[in-house]
Amino acid sequence: MPNDKIAGISGAGIISALGNGISETLNNLYGANPVLPELSRRVETTLLLPVFEVSGVLPKADIPGGFTMQLLQIALDEALDGAKMTLETLRNLRVGVCVGTTVACQLNDIPFYAALRSGQGAPSKPFRNYIEGCPAEWIRRKYSLNGPALTVSNACSSGADAIGIGMTWIRNGVCDIVIAGGADELNKVPLDGFNALGVCAAEPCRPFDANRSGLNLGEAAGMVILESTKSTLRRKKEPNFSVAGFGKTADAYHITQPDSSGNGLELALFASLQNAGITPADIAFINAHGTGTPLNDRVEAQTLARVFGDQLKYMSTKALTGHTLGAAGAIEFIISMLMLSKQKVAKSHRFEKLPDEIPCSPLTETTPISGDFALSTSLAFGGSNSSLIIRRLG
Repeated sequence: MPNDKIAGISGAGIISALGNGISETLNNLYGANPVLPELSRRVETTLLLPVFEVSGVLPKADIPGGFTMQLLQIALDEALDGAKMTLETLRNLRVGVCVGTTVACQLNDIPFYAALRSGQGAPSKPFRNYIEGCPAEWIRRKYSLNGPALTVSNACSSGADAIGIGMTWIRNGVCDIVIAGGADELNKVPLDGFNALGVCAAEPCRPFDANRSGLNLGEAAGMVILESTKSTLRRKKEPNFSVAGFGKTADAYHITQPDSSGNGLELALFASLQNAGITPADIAFINAHGTGTPLNDRVEAQTLARVFGDQLKYMSTKALTGHTLGAAGAIEFIISMLMLSKQKVAKSHRFEKLPDEIPCSPLTETTPISGDFALSTSLAFGGSNSSLIIRRLG
């Protein structure tokens, strides 16, 4: 990839149940006592399902986008600080915004919708919050940016897709800088919905394990600042990482279930490798989608083994964060970047026994690596398959 086409990562920010910020996340990632999901403290539900909630942040009332936007702002502030960017810096450049989400503020005011459907007078404030709470447009307006603003809602691949799209904007000269990532809050509607699908576990999830019984939902936000080489040279800010490749397919096999052949994911993997100009042998490790659901884990593991063969090193961080829906691809990209920076991969927590249908085990111990490339996969409803490749530059 020519130097002038590199989408460098100048800053990153993250908040999840694993930690508030890069430093806390990194410490807990390799900690001996992983965070465990608990019954929700905020979502009103009779379901006795453990979830990964963010701690230490109290929701504010009546803000556009609700708690999702609070999480997004926390991650964005850290990313901008890491990139050493001010409002003045942003206003003088072509800055685009691309944010992935699935819930945002669309489903978090059930009383408003109930009143509206019953013909009662519904207050206008929740509706205004909904209209004003489109994440990408909210950021564009708040920071007076003059580039494109796109909110991506591709279910659980949304955050990964947003970063991939941001990379293409940088490579094609559309923007000097792109603010990209994903955010989602825990909410009654997805919790009830995933439970109705029969994919929620009543215990902490066990990705790829023989005794896995489903996923735990979580909430999070992850944001990265992508920057062109021309911009980083002008600012004298040399990035340590870049978005090296992005592959995207949609097999449309089923509204919720993945294609059991894994062909769509395989195409996405090879597309990202080609986009990065590398081969499977160059990938040091894979942070898999790894939800802990029986079908998803089987299809994904079989496909990864088929593409990467005996050299495959993979794990899932969802045992530490839960499935954070539209934020998942973004936070897993950032966590992969952190592991690449340390040249060691955290183990896949709570994996104990390899099932017959999965060809090889995920990593069971923290594992040293050598290499400059890591890959993160994100799979979603509707047969959406995304593959992001991170490159270590320095």
